[in-house]
Amino acid sequence: MTRSAWRDVPPLQVRRFAALALEEVPVLAQDILREIRAEYPGLPVVLDDSGEPMALVGIRRALEGFVQQLSAADRPRYHPEVFQEFGRGEGLEGRSLDSLQAIYRLGVRLAWRRLAELGQQTEIPPPAMYELAESGFEYLDGLVDQSVRGYAEAAARQAGERLRLQRKLMESLLSERRPEPQPSSVLGADGGLDERAARVGWALPERVAVGVLLRPAREAVAPAVGEGVLLDMEAEQPRMVVPDPDAAGRPELLRRAMTGWSGAIGPPVALADAAKSLRWAQAAIGLMQRGLLPAGEVLHCTEHTEALVLLQPEELIEDLTRRCLAPLEHCGPAHGRRLAQTLLAWLETRGGAPEVATRLGVHPQTVRYRLRQIRELWGDEIDDPDRRFELELVLRARRLRGELGRP
Repeated sequence: MTRSAWRDVPPLQVRRFAALALEEVPVLAQDILREIRAEYPGLPVVLDDSGEPMALVGIRRALEGFVQQLSAADRPRYHPEVFQEFGRGEGLEGRSLDSLQAIYRLGVRLAWRRLAELGQQTEIPPPAMYELAESGFEYLDGLVDQSVRGYAEAAARQAGERLRLQRKLMESLLSERRPEPQPSSVLGADGGLDERAARVGWALPERVAVGVLLRPAREAVAPAVGEGVLLDMEAEQPRMVVPDPDAAGRPELLRRAMTGWSGAIGPPVALADAAKSLRWAQAAIGLMQRGLLPAGEVLHCTEHTEALVLLQPEELIEDLTRRCLAPLEHCGPAHGRRLAQTLLAWLETRGGAPEVATRLGVHPQTVRYRLRQIRELWGDEIDDPDRRFELELVLRARRLRGELGRP
């Protein structure tokens, strides 16, 4: 075990040194604060409840806590709440802890200069003073730890408040019924849309796209969508609002950020129509969960317009399908499916038997036979433009559902 040079100093000598140091504390604290203000002129002056500068209170308590423990068996104690408050103040003001730590080091250096003088005056041996200096820097580490804790608390509090304000902003953006403009006195603490956006530093864009995400796992880390994109991870299906979705580089940034996630991003719309983009994204999610759109990636609704338009209004499409394809009811499942495939290929190509045969991969004579049957089943209706349009709609919908296959 290493021998302590400080504990070898006679107790009477230690008590004399400590008494002189305590007498010096008030003046020394003032001198240290004066030097700190000269070195850091921009340092704000924050007063406590009694009107005394908090910095002066902290310096004095730090000195007293250190000096009072010089003859104690345990390590020096300090007042954690004071230094946690310093850290919180730096966090709430948006400053880093670098300047605060530099101030602490300056204070220790000034304090040590005076304690060294008292050590000579009371004839404390140099080895004991060296040990005291080491103890002083350990003490400084403890003060810094407390400030870091306060800083972290302030950062967490600010982050929580920002998330709350951001969710309020998203609620306003995605509301189906946008409130009429009102005086700020009527809007409450969070204000209207402009004020809510300003409080989170979000510049209102002209156009947005709204995304809905599916979590890859319950504990999944939020995607790094970058600044400007509003993200709400509190919902079961997280939502995001992407400003200026067509801006240069935005799609690629989102693609990289969404690696490992799946979901859908609605079409770009005017800011006032954000709820409409959300509806399409939710519709795409529903189709993904039914296996009608690709899963395992973040889809853009604008790339799946056909599926969203034809598969969303299920009841209407099903009713139209029943009426339009009634002539196939007595053809049997397999033959009816082949006729439906041929009819769709003919409607899409507007060509003759060779073109349709190439599309289906069958012999032209087979196509001619099927087309004759189709004309027999539908009669002159097959030449009506409106009926052909309806037939193509319902047959495309069946193909999207996987009921016809792809040519």
